[in-house]
Amino acid sequence: MALPFRRKAVSTDTLPAPEQLPKHIGFIMDGNGRWAKQRGLPRNVGHRQGAKVFENICGYCQKIGVKYVTAYAFS
Repeated sequence: MALPFRRKAVSTDTLPAPEQLPKHIGFIMDGNGRWAKQRGLPRNVGHRQGAKVFENICGYCQKIGVKYVTAYAFS
């Protein structure tokens, strides 16, 4: 059974020192259409939700000092 999407509060208090953070993080995004289908929603709703989550991830990466983010998204 799939769990509903939940936003988790993330603290920057427990981050490693800036020099220990990666400079580049890559993400492989897959399953957004499946996420929507499991909830009885159209696939494009899942893709939009995935885009929102990725946007939040990019903002967080910028906030903590990750310079580069790469995404590969399956359709």
